[in-house]
Amino acid sequence: MDFNSSSPYPEGVISFLDTDLYKLTMQCAVLKYYKDVPVTYSFTNRTPEKKLSRKAFHWLEEQVRKLGNISLSIEEHHYLKTHCPYLTPEYLDFLQEFRLRPRDQVTITFNPVGEDTGSESDNGDIHIAISGTWLDTILYEIPLLALTSEAYFKYMDPDWTYEGQEEKAFEKGIRLLEAGCVFSEFGTRRRRDYHTQALVFRGLTKASKEAEKRGYKGKLSGTSNVHLAMRFGIPPVGTVAHEWFMGIAAIVGDYKLATEEALCRWVGCFGEGILGIALTDTFGTPEFLKAFNKPVRYLEKTDTPRARKHSIADSFTSAGVPTEKNATQNQTYAQVFTGVRQDSGDPKSFVKIMRKFYDEQGITDKKVIVFSDSLNIDRCLEYKQVSEEAGFQPTFGVGTFLTNDFVHTTTGKKSTPLNIVIKLSSAGGRPAIKISDNAGKNTGDKATVDRVKRELGYVEKDWVGGDETARWGHEGDAVKE
Repeated sequence: MDFNSSSPYPEGVISFLDTDLYKLTMQCAVLKYYKDVPVTYSFTNRTPEKKLSRKAFHWLEEQVRKLGNISLSIEEHHYLKTHCPYLTPEYLDFLQEFRLRPRDQVTITFNPVGEDTGSESDNGDIHIAISGTWLDTILYEIPLLALTSEAYFKYMDPDWTYEGQEEKAFEKGIRLLEAGCVFSEFGTRRRRDYHTQALVFRGLTKASKEAEKRGYKGKLSGTSNVHLAMRFGIPPVGTVAHEWFMGIAAIVGDYKLATEEALCRWVGCFGEGILGIALTDTFGTPEFLKAFNKPVRYLEKTDTPRARKHSIADSFTSAGVPTEKNATQNQTYAQVFTGVRQDSGDPKSFVKIMRKFYDEQGITDKKVIVFSDSLNIDRCLEYKQVSEEAGFQPTFGVGTFLTNDFVHTTTGKKSTPLNIVIKLSSAGGRPAIKISDNAGKNTGDKATVDRVKRELGYVEKDWVGGDETARWGHEGDAVKE
């Protein structure tokens, strides 16, 4: 944690646990199955008009270097052991000794746009490349994205203040809770900075307490940020990311088998019904469902998770002991997973697809759909209605709308977030790709993307909300009341 001389607030990444839970769960599974696989990651700025100055770049460079100084504290280790029983003892032991090595594993370069005067005020594009074993490098994504966003709003767009952030989050939380929404805060990657995220989550927790007094049916299930979860005394929430499917597909080299292999290894690491929200869109939802309806393939017997106090977060992660029903060995992945996460494409069409799928499989359990793609209040309320009418339990992972919702102090108009991603680009010496349910989210080697689309019979679908360059509006938009 750094405090600079001009600000009382911390800058940079303040803790080893200042990351999203799914990076830890995936690293746990990678330790078990793929720890020595070489990988690379690449950075993409989907808002290329937003550039960094050389001064901002130098700050970012220094903050990335400092990641090598962070390690898991005794208190953090105890928290994970107590609140995250699905993390294996072997993994927790590993974390105690684990260190990032950014000097060896991360390369950041600055490419000036226009005349290069050598001045700190020159603007340019940044390039970030990560390489090493999957086990050693998997944790870089979240802190690097958060630091890049912080650098931009510290140096390139500083016309904002923290004033009103907690209150704004409180009002958003009250609206969601009054409407009966179950939601969590998912905003680490594109937050303005850590202090903003802390203010937001404080506002949400206050809203949760007030909503309980008022008898509202909604629930705040938690935050994906493990450090904030520890700070506020709640379990973190989250399960798995596209990276798990992308990496395994590259390793096995067969995209028709890759999704089932990824599901199999996930169950093999954590057990049935544990961290049971499946992400469907890595290679398109239709391809995912072909694997999802297959019987679970058991690699070995999994250990029963350590006991802990029940939490509302369980409705999101389904982290607990498998039921007797889930212990039979003839069920499909669709049966043993608690539900699915929708992260690209048309959410309303997705609900219809999943309803049809579960009905055709004869699955009558009430399944969960987690929505996580560029949400705001209106979208949450719309998707809630559609999901409940179809017989699902909807939950919402709300991110950038909470942790990077600002206006310019001088004009009162919108200050828009960066849309930046870091994705696995290769694993085991082969390109790693993501297709998704929206062409704007395709990532990776284009030739491989095109080949896999042909192999899988992938069909492109248009969606009016799929413009990745304007996910949270446009710079200078009037602010809606």
